[in-house]
Amino acid sequence: MDPIEPGKPWTIPAHTYTIGSACSALEEGLVETLKGVSEIEAEIVRLARNTASTALSAGASAASEETSVARDMIKGALAASQVAGTDIAITTKNVAKGVIMGTGDVGADLMTAARTTIKGAMEGATEIGADVGMVARRTIEGILEATREIGGNVEEVARVVTESAVESAGSISETAAGTVRKLAVGIVEGIKLMVEATLPKPRSAPESPKE
Repeated sequence: MDPIEPGKPWTIPAHTYTIGSACSALEEGLVETLKGVSEIEAEIVRLARNTASTALSAGASAASEETSVARDMIKGALAASQVAGTDIAITTKNVAKGVIMGTGDVGADLMTAARTTIKGAMEGATEIGADVGMVARRTIEGILEATREIGGNVEEVARVVTESAVESAGSISETAAGTVRKLAVGIVEGIKLMVEATLPKPRSAPESPKE
């Protein structure tokens, strides 16, 4: 290796930097970065889940209290994400997921939590000027992912949460309503296909023996 000259920044010598080594370095860097992102997402879910379950366990068992916890948590998360300059999409999805999982931990009403979470997310997005369509999509993803993991009825929750999203978007603007309506249709169709794929295939009737 060439000696480093005093006062001169060191760079990788051209003769040692090949396409292969560049690709390897990029791959290693991406793996570490993605690991970090996964860890951050898991921590957001854990924090939101613990917060929701603690709040609900502490006496927020009435429907009005369940509504308040889910709505306030998702709106607060959106506002905090904007202030901190973090990725709103990541925050939204994982807080929504944590809220639903925390709701499941204490046996609170899942449909109420799902409905309130998406409505709170839409309100929060409007208040901070975030992309309503993106927030709706990521919130629904988090809700459905959590529902699947805790063994809830994904198809029924998808119906409730998409209806609530469209309803909330309608109070924002026609553009928002149109965007979320298209999103809702795609999600519902996707859930139907997923459910149909898991159902046992009907057996065909045996053919009658030929005479």
